[in-house]
This record gives sequence, structure tokens and C-alpha cells, in this order.
Amino acid sequence: MGKIILVVLSVFFIAMPVTAADGVINVPSNFNVEETANRLERILKEKGMTIFNRIKHSEGAGKVGIELRDTELILFGNPKVGSPLIKCEQNVAIDLPQKALIWKDDRGNVTISYNSPRYLEKRHNITGCENVIMKIEKALAGITKSASMK
Repeated sequence: MGKIILVVLSVFFIAMPVTAADGVINVPSNFNVEETANRLERILKEKGMTIFNRIKHSEGAGKVGIELRDTELILFGNPKVGSPLIKCEQNVAIDLPQKALIWKDDRGNVTISYNSPRYLEKRHNITGCENVIMKIEKALAGITKSASMK
């Protein structure tokens, strides 16, 4: 019984984001934006994910004379993960591939933000796919935690 409780608590704390509001999960990072994005990209590739694009919003803004704090967006995915979700509810494809925003706030804190799978479940009225949602939830929590911590 004790082992079961420990496993349940471990899964809960691994998957628990520091903050989640309006469908966005925010995970604080111990690294600067570039290092966090590099770590995230490396981990995603190690997990077999495809990196579709890495957009440096702050660089793009600078080219048109707008100063932004460091802000990067990574678009990533894997048909083995996304396709079962799309099979559950096809219109969820509008929100795929998954995105991770790595950004620095006005106090210098760096955060990885991504759409909560539960938000996508609710937004697209996905039913009967609890295992798929849980798998994605757990994967994203683990990946962002690894990318953001020493």
C-alpha cells in the first residue's frame, strides 16, 4: 500500500506545474532563454520528436526596431503522439504540432509555457481518450522539467 501511495504522489508531483492558468502551463527555468531552448530542443530530439521550427521572436522584432525580452518558440511533435489525439477529435489538429514558448519576464525570470493537454481536451470536447491525454500530459511535464532544472 505504501508503494502505491508513493507512486501516485510521485506521478502527481512530476506532472504538477508550478502555475497553470487559462490552459497554459508555466514551468520556471534555472537557465537563460537560449540555454533553456537548447536543452528543450536536445531533449525533444532524444525523445524522438521532430523539431518543425524554432522561432526567435525577439530577434525578429529587433529587425523591425521593436525591443522584446528574449522570447523563443519551439514547434515540435511526433505522429506517434499527436495522431492518436487527432483520431480522438480531428479538430484538435488546429493546435498541433505542440508549441513551447521560452521567455524572460520583466524581472529576468525565464519560463517554459505550453498548452495544457487538459485545456486541449476541454477546448475540443475530446472524450474517450483519457489514456492519450495522460500520456501527453506526463511526457510534457517530464520534458519541460528536465529542460528547466539543473
